[in-house]
Amino acid sequence: MIGDIRFSECTDSQFVKTQRMHYREKGIEKSWDVVQVHDSVAVLIYHVDKNAFVLVKQFRPPVYLHNTQGFTYELCAGIVDKSLSLEQIAIEEIEEECGYRVAREKIERVTSFYTAVGFAGSKQTLYYCEVDEQMRVNAGGGVHGEEIELVFLEKEKAHTFILDESKSKTPGTMYALMWWLNRG
Repeated sequence: MIGDIRFSECTDSQFVKTQRMHYREKGIEKSWDVVQVHDSVAVLIYHVDKNAFVLVKQFRPPVYLHNTQGFTYELCAGIVDKSLSLEQIAIEEIEEECGYRVAREKIERVTSFYTAVGFAGSKQTLYYCEVDEQMRVNAGGGVHGEEIELVFLEKEKAHTFILDESKSKTPGTMYALMWWLNRG
């Protein structure tokens, strides 16, 4: 349960840095506020025993500003903030958030794309893997005080879920599910 919400000025963050960019476009002097943030990885996980996708549900303060529930359904994901390969960061996130240990050769790179292009423009690299219960090594739920709930989305309900506006979700989640549903 989320409570005691209050706001303060963000002056010293290890995750975001705000700046104003000045530039000239077609001879016109312009400026744009930008936020420097870490790139990230995300993983679409398909659970073969459950015939379902493994999503995470968690509280996102920026979403709370526009939706007083503030919870989103997302892919397993994490920021690129350490000197490891993107694949290794994705593998660590799968274990921390979802509780499954996935071998490096079992994770597939799908593509990468830019997110929050209006203010941040960070790059997210999307991966795919399959898991089963023999790969479970812990309950998941995150580390360092994260509260992550695992949600198993049945394959047959994925298309309806994508279009269900009552469930807050990221464009990356919607894209990954559409990629899976439309792959040849």
